[in-house]
Amino acid sequence: MRAGQRTLSSGQPVNGLLHGLDRVVDWVSQGVGGCLVAVEVILLFAGVVGRYMFDHPLVWTDEVAGILFLWLVSVGAVIALRRTEHMRMTVVLGRLGPRARRLAGCLAAILVVLVALCLIVPGLSYARQQAAVLTPVLQMPASWEVYGQLAALVLLLYVALRQLLSGANWIEIACVLIFSAVVWFALDRIENALDLGNADLPIYFVGVVGVCIFLGVPIAFSFATATFAYIHFTGTIPLSVVISQMDQGMSSIELLAVPMFIVLGLLLEMTGIARAMVNFLAALVGHRRGGLHYVLIAAMYLISGISGSKAADQAAVAPVLLPEMRRRGVPPGELAALLAASAAMSETIPPSLVLIIVGAVTGVSISALFTGGLLPAGLAAAGLAILVLFRTRTDRPEGAKANAREIGRLLMVALPALILPFIIRYAVLAGVTTATEVATVGVVYAVLIGLFVYRCFEWRRLFPILVETAALSGSILLIIGSASAMAWSLTQAGFAQTLTEMMTSLPGGRAGFLAVSVALFVVLGSVLEGLPAMVLFGPLLFPAAQQLGIHLVQYGIVAILAMGIGLFAPPFGVGFYQTCLIGKVSSDEAFGRIWPYLAVLVVALIIVAAVPWISTGFVA
Repeated sequence: MRAGQRTLSSGQPVNGLLHGLDRVVDWVSQGVGGCLVAVEVILLFAGVVGRYMFDHPLVWTDEVAGILFLWLVSVGAVIALRRTEHMRMTVVLGRLGPRARRLAGCLAAILVVLVALCLIVPGLSYARQQAAVLTPVLQMPASWEVYGQLAALVLLLYVALRQLLSGANWIEIACVLIFSAVVWFALDRIENALDLGNADLPIYFVGVVGVCIFLGVPIAFSFATATFAYIHFTGTIPLSVVISQMDQGMSSIELLAVPMFIVLGLLLEMTGIARAMVNFLAALVGHRRGGLHYVLIAAMYLISGISGSKAADQAAVAPVLLPEMRRRGVPPGELAALLAASAAMSETIPPSLVLIIVGAVTGVSISALFTGGLLPAGLAAAGLAILVLFRTRTDRPEGAKANAREIGRLLMVALPALILPFIIRYAVLAGVTTATEVATVGVVYAVLIGLFVYRCFEWRRLFPILVETAALSGSILLIIGSASAMAWSLTQAGFAQTLTEMMTSLPGGRAGFLAVSVALFVVLGSVLEGLPAMVLFGPLLFPAAQQLGIHLVQYGIVAILAMGIGLFAPPFGVGFYQTCLIGKVSSDEAFGRIWPYLAVLVVALIIVAAVPWISTGFVA
């Protein structure tokens, strides 16, 4: 042993120990997360096979899948935090100087630590309470589910502490701690000195949430911070109630479709299914003026019906089309603008994750949303195609026209891929599978097609795909859990009734309500990335829409389209910057080119809002 290693003053042994712990945390979280995703696929597919093929339902599969699902969300949140992949707003953060960014990062890490502690400590008593509750089928103590989550939260706490200590020096940490203590003291004094009633709701759910989000704190932890602060300072409700509400928000079996469709979307690119579709479409119209623009729109429409994930859709299409479009001289900004607009257009194409989540949190039939979403997306796609026709009317056609024999060959190659969207939609609408299970059918189909038809299945990429699924699922569903707890707090405070009365009394009746809803969801979709806004406000606004006689399927489709426009609208829309990263295009180049496409989507949205039949005409 060298002399420098005999003392902790050098920091080397401590750093070595921490790096070793980091590797252990990575190994445990990624290993457990990847395995949980694989087990969930197997369980759900086994349930489909047992019920449909052997007429012998495996009644225990949903119960086990539900328990493992909450473990998966918790472990996925750890992986996402370790990779800094939790959803957050970075627009304001990117404009700050290096010192201010470090302080904001320090604040974010401290809040994550506090949220983890607020979940772990009350969670222990919550687990003891749940020990007396037995699951209906297997008679397992419900505490098993909670203890699995708590174990993951301990890992989350460690990761947050490591990011805090590695991302700032002691002076910066001290400054942020002092600032946090001042805010804590101020809130405590305000609540003790003044009887604000519901006037304190804006302090916590607008002020605290807004400051946290604009400073780059992950959205899930911003919501959780505001909820814990509100309950602590304004009432006597135990903090364990927050954990209970988060679990209830995430435990809907329909939400298990989220990781299933994410893994399916990632498999599309690996197995060559997406490439086969795009190559066939390119052979049909790629030689015309703006031909590849039409191919991109059509590919996003078709592939969105398979993967359910916008990021997966874009990642599957962009590497196939964008290089050839660049070669043909299409400006990079135009590529990113059309890709972003196409992703916003396809938000309502089943089996979109947003449709599933809207159905899960509002009680609207998911099958009805699947049926109602196709025509509005088709209207928006037609609008984008018309705009492309005008914008490319002076372009010179490029590329050789494929002959009938070549088109036929590519059709035969693409046929297994083209069948998949219809298999998925038929399985749900015919009642063969639930919306949760149908993705597992797609996963098995994609694996078989990749192995035996396209012979493009890289086994070494399978585990990273499972880990990526766990991370993305954790980041999405933790937002849903924290937003559910926040919505419960707002409901307990009477805000839901106040909001309903205010929205139903707007001038203009149904038209005024829809107009305000569209504006609200566009703004919230931009700031909160869509899903949190729907989880937070969907249960509050959908009853108001029903009171006014608005069909809930129409209202859901209108809200989703509005959120999609906000999500991909600069300067705040995170989806816009995500698209630029996927397309490897500077956001400055795309900023000025996306507005005509968004304008077309706004026109399509207004038509869908004004004509209910477009979204409800085929709903039984």
